[in-house]
Amino acid sequence: MSELSQLILDRIRDVNDYPKPGVVFKDITPLLADAKAFAAVIDELAGLYPGVDKIVGIEARGFILAAPAAYRAQAGFVPVRKKGKLPSATLETSYELEYGTADIEVHRDAFSPGDRVLIVDDVLATGGTAEAAVELVKRAGAEVVGLAVLMELAFLKGRERLTGVDLHSLVIV
Repeated sequence: MSELSQLILDRIRDVNDYPKPGVVFKDITPLLADAKAFAAVIDELAGLYPGVDKIVGIEARGFILAAPAAYRAQAGFVPVRKKGKLPSATLETSYELEYGTADIEVHRDAFSPGDRVLIVDDVLATGGTAEAAVELVKRAGAEVVGLAVLMELAFLKGRERLTGVDLHSLVIV
């Protein structure tokens, strides 16, 4: 295991029965509160795909990681948000959750044709949100060069939904 992986894992707290009984929530707030660990994660994310034009953050914890990574990489930051949260014309897509469907959106003018885009989120679980974000970026005319997540929950097999996407997980649990 790499030094970065251990640093991350040491600062992720398991919260039992949150948000509902039987679920073990992976809380990243201890990692965010540790300046050294947070900086190491941001530096790693910013350096994964040199020369990207934009870094997308998926609502909500993806924003926390993607915005500073975009700054560090000297790239623009683009939020992908839940339906109804963006003020201008949007592209939207639906995706399946274990208990129904959800919708996410991106501004129609968030990308220039041919922009090289990295998508960032905190956790890859079932892969539905990540798959939807990839679809939105492509529909907007940009190129997805990679998807990076802080943590991949391998037992949920989200990676299987992302064929053809260069996926980089800082830790896999």
